[in-house]
Amino acid sequence: RKEFVDLYVNYIFNESVRKPFEDFMQGFLRGCPVRSWKMFLPVELQVVLLGHREYDWHLLKKNVMYRHYRKSHHTIKNFWTVFHKLPEEKKKKFLAFLSGSDRIPARGLEYFKFSIEDPKWENPDDLYPHANTCSCILLLPR
Repeated sequence: RKEFVDLYVNYIFNESVRKPFEDFMQGFLRGCPVRSWKMFLPVELQVVLLGHREYDWHLLKKNVMYRHYRKSHHTIKNFWTVFHKLPEEKKKKFLAFLSGSDRIPARGLEYFKFSIEDPKWENPDDLYPHANTCSCILLLPR
């Protein structure tokens, strides 16, 4: 029985996935050569590829830049009041809406900068907030 279980486990975890894994590894190495990532420990490589999982939302607020707004503007104050009352999962969804990912980049949140900009729409009630994910700009109507 032990031999059967050992052979079965080996088949499931090794043999059955050998070809798809080799294809994945070949593609991965084409885009990210070994010499580029071999210097990382597995935990460090995970952070580089996936980003951080620890969030300091007050640091996010500290790093924001305002365009056509002042920090003291009531729209900005209301935005941050609502944001800080959101549950953790909704804050992550906001981060994904803003940047395209719900993870903090590998360099850390202290280097993550984004802007909140007034789109200067003639009638702000006709416009929903939207984001430019490439530039991390939140267009927030008054």
